[in-house]
Amino acid sequence: MNHIHIETGKHWTINWSDGTTETLSTPLNQRIDQLKEQINTQAVDGGTIDQEVIFEQEEQTLELAQYLTEETNRPFVCGQPEDFNEKVAQIPWNITYYGYNPGKNEYAQESLLTVGNGFMGLRGTTPEMEISDANYPALYLAGLYNEAGSQVADKTIYNEDFVNAPNLQKMYLIIDGNRIDIEHNQVLYMKRQLDLKNGVLTSWATLGLADGKKIAIQTQKIANMENVHEYVISYTFTPLNFTGEVVFVSEADGQVYNYNVERYRSLTSDHLQVTELQAEKETVSLLAKTNASNITVSQQAKLRSSHHLLANLTVEQETNKIVQSVPLKVEEQNSYTFEKTVLVQQYQKEETIPEIDLQALAFPTFETCLQQSSEQWTTLWKKAGISITGDLMSQKLLNLHTYHLLVSASPNGNQGLDASIAARGLHGEAYRGHIFWDELFIFPFYILHFPETVKQLLLYRYKRLEMAKKEANEAGYQGAMFPWQSSLDGSEQSQELHLNPISKKWKKDNSRLQRHISLAIAYNIWLYWHNTQDESFMKSYGLEMLLEIAHFWESAAVYNPVTKRYDISHVMGPDEFHESYPEAKESGLKNNAYTNMMVVWLFEEIERIKNEFSTTEFSTIQEKTGVTNKLLEKMDNIKHQLTLEINEEGIIAQFNGYFDLKDLDWQHYKEKYGNIYRMDRILNAEGKSADDYKVAKQADSLMIFYNFSKEQVTTILQDLNYQVPADYVQKNLNYYLARTSHGSTLSRVVHAQLAAMVDDQELSWKLYQEALYSDYRDIQGGTTAEGIHAGVMAATLYIPLTTFAGLDIRKDVISFAPNLPQAWTNIQFCITVRGIDFSISVSHETITITATQATDIEVNNKKIKLTANEKTTITY
Repeated sequence: MNHIHIETGKHWTINWSDGTTETLSTPLNQRIDQLKEQINTQAVDGGTIDQEVIFEQEEQTLELAQYLTEETNRPFVCGQPEDFNEKVAQIPWNITYYGYNPGKNEYAQESLLTVGNGFMGLRGTTPEMEISDANYPALYLAGLYNEAGSQVADKTIYNEDFVNAPNLQKMYLIIDGNRIDIEHNQVLYMKRQLDLKNGVLTSWATLGLADGKKIAIQTQKIANMENVHEYVISYTFTPLNFTGEVVFVSEADGQVYNYNVERYRSLTSDHLQVTELQAEKETVSLLAKTNASNITVSQQAKLRSSHHLLANLTVEQETNKIVQSVPLKVEEQNSYTFEKTVLVQQYQKEETIPEIDLQALAFPTFETCLQQSSEQWTTLWKKAGISITGDLMSQKLLNLHTYHLLVSASPNGNQGLDASIAARGLHGEAYRGHIFWDELFIFPFYILHFPETVKQLLLYRYKRLEMAKKEANEAGYQGAMFPWQSSLDGSEQSQELHLNPISKKWKKDNSRLQRHISLAIAYNIWLYWHNTQDESFMKSYGLEMLLEIAHFWESAAVYNPVTKRYDISHVMGPDEFHESYPEAKESGLKNNAYTNMMVVWLFEEIERIKNEFSTTEFSTIQEKTGVTNKLLEKMDNIKHQLTLEINEEGIIAQFNGYFDLKDLDWQHYKEKYGNIYRMDRILNAEGKSADDYKVAKQADSLMIFYNFSKEQVTTILQDLNYQVPADYVQKNLNYYLARTSHGSTLSRVVHAQLAAMVDDQELSWKLYQEALYSDYRDIQGGTTAEGIHAGVMAATLYIPLTTFAGLDIRKDVISFAPNLPQAWTNIQFCITVRGIDFSISVSHETITITATQATDIEVNNKKIKLTANEKTTITY
């Protein structure tokens, strides 16, 4: 292997693998560029650097070994050559940030350093940090919402917000009467590292005080993955150059508010009232209730340290907070450690809150929580981890995305929990923590690895079925109309007004017209059923939801005697930029292609599913829902007569009238604005409207090819009696890709799958890599600060299994048609389908599979019989 070792100092010495040396003495940034170029041109496989080298670039604090690793996709580590292999093994499992860059950069890093377990998420701040423009500590609990009114444009609007819960993480030092924190002192050194294997966040900071004193602070934080109602923090400080008096302070702070999303800051941000405070020396309790939803958050914390350190502990109750103070006489270079274990519970308004007996509560130590949590994470990684060879950075980002999916929802954290997965996970407040159609992209991850968790997530929707029926009725429809944005009770939470951050003006928000959300729910119910054969779920919940959703679409379809087809009007597609027709007074569009094709699929699937249950079983659900045989017959007619607009080249119009819209001068806007992801906002700020142009935020018509194979989409078109040319997928991809701004990171994933479908492997890989890096590099210009994008993270975990390993779980038999990227030499993963656990390894020549039960699979349309627990290798 061609490895190098770099000795740093005033000059750098490169020790080449052939025994020669070279000295670099140019200015630092020039030296780094020179080194990177030599690594690339001389095909260096990796190397070691004798120590951390910290430097600044584009307002980011970077470390040389990590920088070289990410820029060259080859492993570089700090240490000596003999340390290389051990440290390289950690690269895909550690997310590391250096320095302190307050503002959006810091906010984004906090999102990506979040620890959690599906029930709770704690942003990746240090215990000293308070809510400010610089940094944002937060504790989020799945399902914790509150409605508040805000004055906007001379009217009061109401929003249900994802609530930042009281902060019991808070710990800091007071020296010479001054509070010591990261934001207001000189940061001489700072490093934060998240271990993805066990969910431990570690921070090292060295601070310089105004009088020249220096202090080092190391903290560790875990959200327990076994007992998901616990988190624990270890806090160690070391006076580096002084001996004297220090006060250690721990707080239970109920004076928190929502502040994560800048554009929401003019709205009401206070959602909690502290209802009870208790303190008994080392142990404290804080209860707070949301103002409108009456959800109680109960937290108790215990402070630990060596006995003599806590001897002088004092406790003071202030308004909405408890402050524990420990005065200490400290000595230079001695270290002092405190631990805080926090218990967290959430009670809905109808639940009884138990009396808090602080003496009776058990508070496990940091080591106990670490051991418990690590064991659970090991189990989760065995089930959900994807291993690839040949591409170090892709492996790291796949691990990052798997980790954050399991923080957002997990088999442990979501067991018995009435919540689904927010678009931004348990990581931030964007979209107010609401539940969207992102479930369409998220649920397949859980269907393949943790089907019981999907069942729990689908029950969130079932429990809000009555509200969906009410919403449909009030809008003049039948059946169930699920909301575009859902939170507490399942009522529509989409805003009535939306702030354009470019023009600073409010405009009407029509996004609730994206009725296709119900089709995403139906798709996930079907995919869960298809891959689990969970009859009990279908009989009790699934069939009922499918029929109610189908009833809605049957009622929305109106027969047009002129065209002799059915139309579905007053909707928006996944694109989101188009809300109405140019100059139209009425919102909504007619015959969105994706929506209509999904409706055809749903009606087809109900006919198939009907035959999988007895007449009695199906009739029982029909009686409950009012979906009679006559209505089923009407659905059968509609699925042959819904309207699409298709031109002579086979381009499927996004909606009726799309081809009449104006073309956009893309080059002009790229030159003028650079970042044109949100073309809708740019046009609006110029006094124009995206409604007038052929411009899309993300895939719309093309979304149908994400959900289904080309063969199934062709079948849908044939059911509708439409003829298209053989190369229609390629033509549709080219047409819409040229008109899409990728204002959503999900757009790249969909287009990547389509590119692979038409055998444009280079484009597929490019778009997939952009999606894979999207949160880590925050390519949307600051949105990661408001939480991770759970949908794109889940989709980038699905594409390697489906598009690259060629897995298809939508057929009656599990099938594979491998199409591995050139950058990868192998991919390994595990899945669970219909109660069978599969272990799979795919290379460029072979696929090796082990199944826990005898079963049949297909590889490139060839049937293969698998024997239980016997490894089978197929050359393809």
